[in-house]
Amino acid sequence: MDNIELKKHANQVRKGIVTAVYSAQAGHPGGSLSAADIDTFLYFEEMHVDPKNPEDPDRDRFVLSKGHTCPALYAVMAEKGYFPKEELKTFRKLGSRLQGHPSMQYLPGLDMSSGSLGQGISAACGMALAARIDKKDYRVYTLLGDGELEEGEVWEASMFAGDKHLDNLCVIVDNNNLQIDGNIDDVNSPKPIDKKFEAFNFHVIKINGHDFDEIRAAFREARETKGMPTCIIASTIKGKGVSYMENQAGWHGKAPNEEQYKTAMADLDKIDEEIAKEEG
Repeated sequence: MDNIELKKHANQVRKGIVTAVYSAQAGHPGGSLSAADIDTFLYFEEMHVDPKNPEDPDRDRFVLSKGHTCPALYAVMAEKGYFPKEELKTFRKLGSRLQGHPSMQYLPGLDMSSGSLGQGISAACGMALAARIDKKDYRVYTLLGDGELEEGEVWEASMFAGDKHLDNLCVIVDNNNLQIDGNIDDVNSPKPIDKKFEAFNFHVIKINGHDFDEIRAAFREARETKGMPTCIIASTIKGKGVSYMENQAGWHGKAPNEEQYKTAMADLDKIDEEIAKEEG
């Protein structure tokens, strides 16, 4: 898929994120928006998945370790065709399949229930080891927040992945530098992120997480890396695409009001217009 098409899908994903959080009047828009490009690339180009066969035993797996940013995962799944986009408006509603954190017993296509930070990467390690034991070729991808790296379980799992040489595992860090209480440097800095993963025997790649050329090259390099897991550290902008949310920690976990919702959608409509001009 070319970059223009990926940008179109990613912007629709961002609209889905904003719509879901606004409809629920709850949720986590900032870190969902920063991850939208990575999520879009995974589901539309990188991963072997089929919405018509979500339980395919040979499918690639995706574990959203930072489960609170499920608005991005739901929005990309809807864009991919796992369920109707209209269902995004049921986010966090009683009886909805779209819970406030991913719940695999409700929604086909989810590979792991997640929410408690640090645990998703451990589950992903288990899936990657299972693939090796079962002599399967599927790959496992897991997305972590940079604030999530403050959880000790992340490093226990990383030690395991490196020790077991899980080269079918790709860890992605959404490095937007903000968490619920502010800048990660001011809360409990996990830096240097690259050196830490390297110390646990990971191949590390650093990219701009909003540049599809860099994203594509990084995932190709990860697939070609043998004998060790890969960590892609994606530098991103929290709230990407919505003017008043960008780089604002306050938008980690709150919903826009009606006026803010309209502004956000107008911002994203402008991006659609820019993509159309780029397309020519």
